[in-house]
Amino acid sequence: MKLTELTAISPIDGRYSNSTILLRNIFSEYSFLKYRLHVEIQWFKKIISMSQVLNIQYFIKSEEILFLDNILNTFNENDAMDIKKIEKTTNHDIKALEYFLKNKISTCEGLVHISEFIHFGCTSEDINNLAYALMIKDSRDNIILPLWQKILIILNHLMIKYQNIPLLSLTHGQPATPSTMGKEIANFYYRMKRQYLKLRKIEILGKMNGSTGNYNAHLSAYPNINWHKISETFVTSLGIHWNPYTTQIEPHDYIAELFSCITLFNTILIDFNQDMWGYISLNYFNQNIVENEIGSSIMPHKINPIDFENSEGNLGLSNALMNHMIKKLPISRWQRDLSDSTVLRNLGVAISYSIIAYNSVLSGIKKLKINENQLLKNLNQNWSILSEPIQTVMRRYNIKNAYENLKKITRGKKINKNVIHQYISSLNIPEEEKKRLKDITPINYIGFSNKMVDEIE
Repeated sequence: MKLTELTAISPIDGRYSNSTILLRNIFSEYSFLKYRLHVEIQWFKKIISMSQVLNIQYFIKSEEILFLDNILNTFNENDAMDIKKIEKTTNHDIKALEYFLKNKISTCEGLVHISEFIHFGCTSEDINNLAYALMIKDSRDNIILPLWQKILIILNHLMIKYQNIPLLSLTHGQPATPSTMGKEIANFYYRMKRQYLKLRKIEILGKMNGSTGNYNAHLSAYPNINWHKISETFVTSLGIHWNPYTTQIEPHDYIAELFSCITLFNTILIDFNQDMWGYISLNYFNQNIVENEIGSSIMPHKINPIDFENSEGNLGLSNALMNHMIKKLPISRWQRDLSDSTVLRNLGVAISYSIIAYNSVLSGIKKLKINENQLLKNLNQNWSILSEPIQTVMRRYNIKNAYENLKKITRGKKINKNVIHQYISSLNIPEEEKKRLKDITPINYIGFSNKMVDEIE
């Protein structure tokens, strides 16, 4: 059976492939090979740049460097297949890559003379960890952060648009002190923006220091060279932060940090999805009708909040995978075990589920229409929530048992405006305070909520 969107086992490459197609350029096997080839070539070029120090008796011409760069620039699927064919013999993917590169330069007379300096002093993880670091950096900077920014922009727009629309709050699912829809969205905006700023600052680390992190092989060949400094300059030249202390592997702590940040953002977004789902259920929001869409195969009236549900489900899948990686990846037996290898190959899977979720929530938000009439109706049906300001003013004037008195007349009872105003009239407080209390309604008892939207950064 030919592999297509219909025959793929994973929905990432099947049903949701349109949302994740950009990730193929980063996390596919083909792309992983290309990232590793990039690291191998850059390290080879670094060695070439040190030819005098390393006493390499051959002068490399500029056109030979261009030849080397062109191997990467023209890398294609046929090249990737060649590497996989070599791997069938070597049963080792990095050694297959090394042989591929040596084969490629066999037609360049100048480079052939120094072909043994390809992969010089390297363990496989010197190449792999830097390839993964570059992959993670590209996915963060070019895909994840831009999508987070889109979510933040649309939330910022909604919180301003709805900042003066009052909302009956529900604490424990019960009527509570009002807010505004804008302020409730601002709560999520603020929480998500904190994670956005944090994700941007997380240092993505890499190492280039040999079999157990001590430059043993390097020093056996060139004992008087400061390989520690060379490692730093090489790693940072790739746009990666240098990790000077490792075993055979870069310990992946930064991946755990990065995924911890992403999973927290995702958890906040799950909270948002569930709130929006609930507000749609309460009829606080309606959804734009898409003419040809079907909500239910048997109930014609249905317009389901499927985008928020889809987002919630995929965020859960993503977090489950990332949480496993957070716990697993920083642990390695002694100087190296291979249990991280198969896990790292699923980085793109974990991130893909998040990307699907981000696109779904953006789709869902665009369909929302505020139902202000329903919001006002719910507020007008819940005058009992004004027991809070009344008993608070009573406390100000030192009236005993203020809370208990309001509890007796409001708890579990259907209270309207007349009952509230009669009670206010009976209070032994100044007349101007009575008037002020009577001016409070469930609709305007919103505190500082609308003004707080203006103050958020």
